[in-house]
Amino acid sequence: MTTAVRASAHAPVHFNVKTVPMFRPLRWLGRGIADCWACGWASIAHGFLMAVLGWMMILILGSHPYFIAAAISGFLLVAPIMTTGLCELSRRRAAGLSIDFDGSLSALARNGGALFRFGAVLAVLALMWFAVSEVMLRTVFHGSAVDFSQSYWRGFLGLASQRDVYAYVVIGAALAAFVFAVSAVAVPLIIDRHVGAREAMAGSLKAVAANLPAMVVWSALLVVLTGIGFATFLFGMIVIVPVLGHATWHAYRDLIR
Repeated sequence: MTTAVRASAHAPVHFNVKTVPMFRPLRWLGRGIADCWACGWASIAHGFLMAVLGWMMILILGSHPYFIAAAISGFLLVAPIMTTGLCELSRRRAAGLSIDFDGSLSALARNGGALFRFGAVLAVLALMWFAVSEVMLRTVFHGSAVDFSQSYWRGFLGLASQRDVYAYVVIGAALAAFVFAVSAVAVPLIIDRHVGAREAMAGSLKAVAANLPAMVVWSALLVVLTGIGFATFLFGMIVIVPVLGHATWHAYRDLIR
Protein backbone atom coordinates (compact mmCIF):
# COMPACT_ATOMS: atom_id res chain seq x y z
CA MET A 1 0.00 0.00 0.00
CA THR A 2 1.43 3.39 -0.98
CA THR A 3 0.34 6.99 -0.70
CA ALA A 4 1.48 9.40 -3.42
CA VAL A 5 3.08 12.63 -2.28
CA ARG A 6 4.04 15.61 -4.44
CA ALA A 7 6.76 17.96 -3.24
CA SER A 8 7.37 21.66 -3.74
CA ALA A 9 5.74 23.57 -6.57
CA HIS A 10 9.03 25.10 -7.76
CA ALA A 11 10.77 21.72 -7.96
CA PRO A 12 8.22 18.91 -8.41
CA VAL A 13 9.33 15.69 -6.77
CA HIS A 14 7.09 12.67 -6.51
CA PHE A 15 7.48 9.95 -3.94
CA ASN A 16 5.39 7.28 -2.28
CA VAL A 17 4.81 6.50 1.38
CA LYS A 18 4.97 2.76 2.04
CA THR A 19 3.69 0.70 4.94
CA VAL A 20 6.06 -1.61 6.82
CA PRO A 21 5.64 -4.32 9.48
CA MET A 22 5.37 -3.27 13.11
CA PHE A 23 8.82 -4.49 14.13
CA ARG A 24 10.70 -3.22 11.07
CA PRO A 25 12.41 -0.57 13.28
CA LEU A 26 14.55 -3.37 14.72
CA ARG A 27 15.99 -3.84 11.24
CA TRP A 28 16.63 -0.09 10.96
CA LEU A 29 18.54 -0.25 14.21
CA GLY A 30 20.60 -3.20 12.99
CA ARG A 31 21.44 -1.40 9.77
CA GLY A 32 22.30 1.71 11.75
CA ILE A 33 24.80 -0.31 13.77
CA ALA A 34 26.29 -1.69 10.54
CA ASP A 35 26.64 1.82 9.08
CA CYS A 36 28.20 3.12 12.28
CA TRP A 37 30.75 0.30 12.19
CA ALA A 38 31.51 0.88 8.49
CA CYS A 39 31.85 4.66 8.83
CA GLY A 40 34.02 4.35 11.94
CA TRP A 41 35.45 7.57 13.31
CA ALA A 42 33.44 9.72 10.91
CA SER A 43 30.30 8.55 12.73
CA ILE A 44 31.76 8.62 16.21
CA ALA A 45 32.91 12.21 15.67
CA HIS A 46 29.27 13.27 15.25
CA GLY A 47 28.31 11.45 18.44
CA PHE A 48 31.19 13.04 20.31
CA LEU A 49 30.15 16.53 19.14
CA MET A 50 26.60 15.90 20.38
CA ALA A 51 27.94 14.72 23.74
CA VAL A 52 30.19 17.80 24.02
CA LEU A 53 27.19 20.03 23.34
CA GLY A 54 25.31 18.27 26.12
CA TRP A 55 28.23 18.56 28.54
CA MET A 56 28.51 22.30 27.81
CA MET A 57 24.81 22.66 28.52
CA ILE A 58 25.22 20.89 31.86
CA LEU A 59 28.23 23.01 32.85
CA ILE A 60 26.45 26.26 32.02
CA LEU A 61 23.05 25.41 33.47
CA GLY A 62 23.84 22.76 36.07
CA SER A 63 23.20 25.00 39.08
CA HIS A 64 19.62 25.72 37.95
CA PRO A 65 17.50 22.55 37.96
CA TYR A 66 14.55 24.15 36.20
CA PHE A 67 16.88 25.33 33.42
CA ILE A 68 18.68 22.02 33.02
CA ALA A 69 15.46 19.98 32.81
CA ALA A 70 14.02 22.36 30.21
CA ALA A 71 17.28 22.48 28.27
CA ILE A 72 17.59 18.69 28.11
CA SER A 73 14.04 18.48 26.77
CA GLY A 74 14.77 21.22 24.23
CA PHE A 75 17.98 19.47 23.23
CA LEU A 76 15.98 16.39 22.30
CA LEU A 77 13.55 18.45 20.23
CA VAL A 78 16.28 19.87 17.98
CA ALA A 79 18.26 16.60 17.85
CA PRO A 80 16.77 15.48 14.48
CA ILE A 81 18.52 18.28 12.56
CA MET A 82 21.79 17.33 14.26
CA THR A 83 21.73 13.91 12.60
CA THR A 84 22.11 15.44 9.12
CA GLY A 85 25.75 14.43 8.78
CA LEU A 86 25.02 10.85 9.85
CA CYS A 87 22.18 10.50 7.33
CA GLU A 88 24.53 11.87 4.68
CA LEU A 89 27.17 9.28 5.60
CA SER A 90 24.60 6.49 5.17
CA ARG A 91 23.49 7.99 1.84
CA ARG A 92 27.07 8.17 0.65
CA ARG A 93 27.81 4.62 1.76
CA ALA A 94 24.79 3.31 -0.15
CA ALA A 95 25.91 5.27 -3.24
CA GLY A 96 29.50 4.01 -3.01
CA LEU A 97 30.92 7.46 -2.20
CA SER A 98 33.56 8.38 0.35
CA ILE A 99 32.41 8.15 3.96
CA ASP A 100 34.79 10.52 5.71
CA PHE A 101 33.85 13.36 8.06
CA ASP A 102 34.28 16.04 5.40
CA GLY A 103 31.91 14.15 3.13
CA SER A 104 29.31 14.06 5.88
CA LEU A 105 29.17 17.86 5.78
CA SER A 106 28.42 18.05 2.07
CA ALA A 107 24.66 17.88 2.71
CA LEU A 108 24.86 21.28 4.40
CA ALA A 109 26.30 22.87 1.28
CA ARG A 110 23.90 21.04 -1.01
CA ASN A 111 20.67 21.64 0.93
CA GLY A 112 21.59 24.39 3.37
CA GLY A 113 18.47 26.52 2.88
CA ALA A 114 15.94 23.75 3.49
CA LEU A 115 17.93 22.35 6.40
CA PHE A 116 18.19 25.80 7.97
CA ARG A 117 14.43 26.35 7.68
CA PHE A 118 13.69 22.93 9.13
CA GLY A 119 16.14 23.56 11.96
CA ALA A 120 14.54 26.94 12.62
CA VAL A 121 11.12 25.30 13.04
CA LEU A 122 12.57 22.83 15.54
CA ALA A 123 14.40 25.64 17.35
CA VAL A 124 11.20 27.67 17.72
CA LEU A 125 9.38 24.64 19.14
CA ALA A 126 12.27 23.98 21.51
CA LEU A 127 12.28 27.60 22.72
CA MET A 128 8.52 27.47 23.30
CA TRP A 129 8.96 24.29 25.33
CA PHE A 130 11.91 25.79 27.20
CA ALA A 131 9.77 28.76 28.27
CA VAL A 132 6.81 26.62 29.35
CA SER A 133 9.03 24.07 31.07
CA GLU A 134 11.07 26.70 32.90
CA VAL A 135 7.93 28.33 34.31
CA MET A 136 6.48 24.99 35.42
CA LEU A 137 9.72 23.78 37.02
CA ARG A 138 10.48 27.09 38.70
CA THR A 139 7.03 26.88 40.30
CA VAL A 140 7.75 23.36 41.57
CA PHE A 141 11.21 24.20 42.92
CA HIS A 142 10.08 27.59 44.29
CA GLY A 143 13.42 29.05 43.24
CA SER A 144 15.37 26.82 45.65
CA ALA A 145 19.00 26.01 44.81
CA VAL A 146 18.86 22.25 44.30
CA ASP A 147 22.16 20.80 43.08
CA PHE A 148 22.55 19.11 39.71
CA SER A 149 22.63 15.53 40.98
CA GLN A 150 19.29 16.05 42.70
CA SER A 151 17.64 17.66 39.70
CA TYR A 152 19.16 15.09 37.31
CA TRP A 153 18.02 12.00 39.20
CA ARG A 154 15.17 12.84 41.59
CA GLY A 155 14.69 16.57 42.13
CA PHE A 156 11.56 17.11 40.09
CA LEU A 157 9.81 13.89 41.06
CA GLY A 158 10.74 14.39 44.70
CA LEU A 159 9.37 17.91 44.96
CA ALA A 160 6.50 17.87 42.49
CA SER A 161 2.91 16.86 43.16
CA GLN A 162 1.21 14.25 40.99
CA ARG A 163 -0.65 17.04 39.22
CA ASP A 164 2.65 18.79 38.43
CA VAL A 165 4.16 15.59 37.07
CA TYR A 166 1.11 14.74 34.95
CA ALA A 167 0.92 18.23 33.48
CA TYR A 168 4.62 18.29 32.67
CA VAL A 169 4.57 14.82 31.10
CA VAL A 170 1.39 15.39 29.07
CA ILE A 171 2.51 18.72 27.63
CA GLY A 172 6.02 17.45 26.95
CA ALA A 173 4.80 14.20 25.41
CA ALA A 174 2.35 16.01 23.11
CA LEU A 175 5.06 18.32 21.82
CA ALA A 176 7.57 15.47 21.50
CA ALA A 177 5.04 13.40 19.54
CA PHE A 178 4.43 16.28 17.14
CA VAL A 179 8.16 16.88 16.63
CA PHE A 180 8.71 13.16 16.09
CA ALA A 181 5.95 13.06 13.48
CA VAL A 182 7.26 16.00 11.44
CA SER A 183 10.91 15.00 11.70
CA ALA A 184 10.93 11.18 11.49
CA VAL A 185 12.24 11.15 7.91
CA ALA A 186 12.41 14.88 7.14
CA VAL A 187 16.20 15.21 7.06
CA PRO A 188 16.76 12.25 4.69
CA LEU A 189 14.01 13.61 2.43
CA ILE A 190 15.73 16.98 2.26
CA ILE A 191 19.22 15.66 1.55
CA ASP A 192 18.16 12.86 -0.82
CA ARG A 193 15.19 14.33 -2.70
CA HIS A 194 16.12 18.02 -2.34
CA VAL A 195 12.65 19.01 -1.17
CA GLY A 196 11.86 22.07 0.92
CA ALA A 197 11.40 22.01 4.68
CA ARG A 198 7.60 22.21 4.46
CA GLU A 199 7.39 19.34 1.97
CA ALA A 200 9.80 17.24 4.04
CA MET A 201 7.72 17.72 7.20
CA ALA A 202 4.51 16.92 5.31
CA GLY A 203 6.09 13.76 3.89
CA SER A 204 7.24 12.75 7.36
CA LEU A 205 3.76 13.25 8.78
CA LYS A 206 2.30 11.05 6.03
CA ALA A 207 4.89 8.35 6.63
CA VAL A 208 4.17 8.29 10.36
CA ALA A 209 0.38 8.31 9.86
CA ALA A 210 0.61 5.38 7.43
CA ASN A 211 2.83 3.35 9.79
CA LEU A 212 1.59 4.02 13.31
CA PRO A 213 2.42 0.57 14.80
CA ALA A 214 5.96 0.63 13.44
CA MET A 215 6.47 4.25 14.44
CA VAL A 216 5.31 3.55 18.01
CA VAL A 217 8.00 0.87 18.21
CA TRP A 218 10.56 3.22 16.65
CA SER A 219 9.72 6.06 19.03
CA ALA A 220 9.98 3.66 21.99
CA LEU A 221 13.45 2.60 20.83
CA LEU A 222 14.46 6.26 20.51
CA VAL A 223 13.23 7.03 24.04
CA VAL A 224 14.93 4.01 25.61
CA LEU A 225 18.27 4.51 23.87
CA THR A 226 18.26 8.25 24.48
CA GLY A 227 17.45 7.58 28.13
CA ILE A 228 20.48 5.30 28.32
CA GLY A 229 22.56 8.07 26.79
CA PHE A 230 21.52 10.57 29.45
CA ALA A 231 21.73 8.00 32.26
CA THR A 232 25.42 7.53 31.40
CA PHE A 233 25.99 11.30 31.67
CA LEU A 234 26.07 11.54 27.86
CA PHE A 235 29.00 9.17 27.38
CA GLY A 236 26.59 6.67 25.83
CA MET A 237 25.50 9.31 23.33
CA ILE A 238 28.88 9.05 21.62
CA VAL A 239 27.74 5.72 20.15
CA ILE A 240 23.96 5.96 20.46
CA VAL A 241 23.61 9.16 18.42
CA PRO A 242 25.49 7.76 15.38
CA VAL A 243 23.51 4.51 15.45
CA LEU A 244 20.17 6.36 15.61
CA GLY A 245 21.25 8.85 12.94
CA HIS A 246 22.19 6.09 10.53
CA ALA A 247 19.04 4.15 11.40
CA THR A 248 16.98 7.22 10.47
CA TRP A 249 18.33 6.97 6.94
CA HIS A 250 17.23 3.33 6.71
CA ALA A 251 13.80 4.23 8.09
CA TYR A 252 13.51 6.74 5.26
CA ARG A 253 14.60 4.19 2.66
CA ASP A 254 11.96 1.74 3.85
CA LEU A 255 9.13 4.27 4.19
CA ILE A 256 9.66 6.52 1.17
CA ARG A 257 9.97 5.41 -2.44
